[in-house]
Amino acid sequence: MGLFDFFRAKKPRDLPPLEFYNTLSGELERFVPLSRRKVTMYNCGPTVYDRQHIGNLRPYIFADTLRRVLTYWRYEVTQVINITDVGHLVGDGDKGEDKMEMGARKAGRSAREIADEVVNWWFEDLDLVGVYRDNILFPRATEYIDEQIALIKALEEKGYAYVRKDGVYFDTEKFPNYGKLGKVNIAGLEAGARVEENPEKKNPHDFALWKLSRKDKRRQQEWNSPWGTGYPGWHIECTAMIFTLLGKYIDIHTGGVDHIPVHHNNEIAQAESITGKPYVRYWLHNEFATIEGKKVSKSIGNTVYLHNIIDRGFSPRALRYWYLTAHYRSSTNFTWEAIAASDQALKRLTRHYLEAPETTGMSEEFLPAFCGALADDLNTPQALALVWEHLSALGKLTLREVDALLGLGFSEEKAAAKLIVLEEAELPEKVQKFVVERTQARNEKDFARADALRKKIAEAGFDVKDTPEGPKITKK
Repeated sequence: MGLFDFFRAKKPRDLPPLEFYNTLSGELERFVPLSRRKVTMYNCGPTVYDRQHIGNLRPYIFADTLRRVLTYWRYEVTQVINITDVGHLVGDGDKGEDKMEMGARKAGRSAREIADEVVNWWFEDLDLVGVYRDNILFPRATEYIDEQIALIKALEEKGYAYVRKDGVYFDTEKFPNYGKLGKVNIAGLEAGARVEENPEKKNPHDFALWKLSRKDKRRQQEWNSPWGTGYPGWHIECTAMIFTLLGKYIDIHTGGVDHIPVHHNNEIAQAESITGKPYVRYWLHNEFATIEGKKVSKSIGNTVYLHNIIDRGFSPRALRYWYLTAHYRSSTNFTWEAIAASDQALKRLTRHYLEAPETTGMSEEFLPAFCGALADDLNTPQALALVWEHLSALGKLTLREVDALLGLGFSEEKAAAKLIVLEEAELPEKVQKFVVERTQARNEKDFARADALRKKIAEAGFDVKDTPEGPKITKK
């Protein structure tokens, strides 16, 4: 049974109305979709020139939690997460090198090869942190070039676009409400910071719809267009994919807060200039993750990747747990101590789930409060606090619902088997790594490797006992 089949099989509950903080209005709003029981949702996806770090994963953990909640509330969700494989320039503006071209040049490979590899890594990471990928559309920008050209032509015909020697630009002066998302102070933005200086533009806030290739430098990815050989601007890509796959007016658009000032306001300007109507009903944005108070960034060089967490013997779901301990609109500071604490919390939840009775009478008291927290703008910290407050009284049936909503994996058979259940002693990091590797070897039926790892665990002073609930470790 798939995750959402599990939700549909549950008896419908009397659930409180969902409320989300809408960046467009700057207020908490009751969620009322455009169609009574159907929701269209677009999540800004990765630029796949390099492996995604833990900060990059936060938007998808957030979007996955949102989708789980919407589905539990009996909405049918059509979800799109785009893949940017062309057109995103260094610095997010209209100058600098295309990130895909840069990544391909550094690696000495094709942009397509780099994109395929990074997408595969990203999908693996999404699976490990519990992002449910079934029935999500993952379009690539390079698959929608014709649709992007058609939108640019429509903007040009309506008088919103103008041509310069280096490309086609959107004229933001023609869109009076430019910057309305997040109430951005356009006059206060510094030219050359979030908005690149470019003498070809009529004003600094105009943005590229189509960039023309330089004649002295051949690109790997370029296409013919009515304006010449080139490639699309970053912003038109998302609008083209939304219009094609979800419609011209959608329910929810998510992304990081860094997308608000430029990328998402540019999307609104070009989309609403074409249709003359609203583009997105609810804009939801997650805050940054930081390390030592600084945004996690490849350019800064403070990146931590999911495999670094796994290599230290922690469950990858510990990253998800850590993110859920903070509200999605709050910044959160990464430390290894925090991940270790999250990993221990998951082990405690797993141990309790494995030992809990199937049912108790507590669910009817607990679940309304738990769902009320999630209905309140996805207040996952409050939801988790309620779980811990009532944990001793919760049975497996209730905990399976909790886990299905939060995606922590403690009730999933395979995930639970990889979470080590400790008896009497905490494991040294080296031994914990051996146990995880041995469980993986047993799952892959590589019993020779599993036996060799058992010997290493024994040499370190611990015994392993395999149980239906997973490995139990005791000190000799």
